[in-house]
Amino acid sequence: MTESVVAIRHVAPPVVRSLDLTAKAFLIVLLVTALLFPDLGNMREKAAGLRAVTYPLLAFTIPVLWFTFWRDRASFPWVADLLVTVTCFTDTLGNRMNLYDTISWFDDWMHFMNTGLLAAGVVLLTLHRSATLAATVERALSFGVTAAVSWEIAEYFAFISKSSERRGAYTDTLGDLALGSLGTITAAVVVHGLWQRGRLATAAPQMERGAIMAAST
Repeated sequence: MTESVVAIRHVAPPVVRSLDLTAKAFLIVLLVTALLFPDLGNMREKAAGLRAVTYPLLAFTIPVLWFTFWRDRASFPWVADLLVTVTCFTDTLGNRMNLYDTISWFDDWMHFMNTGLLAAGVVLLTLHRSATLAATVERALSFGVTAAVSWEIAEYFAFISKSSERRGAYTDTLGDLALGSLGTITAAVVVHGLWQRGRLATAAPQMERGAIMAAST
């Protein structure tokens, strides 16, 4: 028995590809601006350095994985990559526009939305569209809750522990974790619902059954 690789190729929706590349480009510009001019980026004492390192790593993780493991057998997973990139871009843009300090509910919305988008991206990268709702929710929660806890820990040590916000940090952290978990569950239900309706069928070519097939010699 030998394994023959059957390449799965899908044409990426132009709008998804354009949005992904544009978000990546503007993310880099915003991060460089925040590093050089913290006041202009509204990131003074908000871990601009940590974001400048973490966000590009996160935004380019899928391209690196695809190039290393999937490029010979699957087209690029643009939808999942866009979902991950958007989380980094919207947080950086929100700081640049000072939305966190001027809109009371913006931080809550970002925890709900961005944790959900990241979880949706991970589900698309690691589960086949035939997965059950229970399996989809389980996978989303295993990543989403871990990501939410990791973010809160990083956020605390990066800048909250050194600011006046630390007095209300406990209550805020519980709220953020709850919103992140809710966003994760919502994302799982939405992705599974789209799968059931025949949508996102080409969003994760690396997970298709025919990507690697066993053939007799």
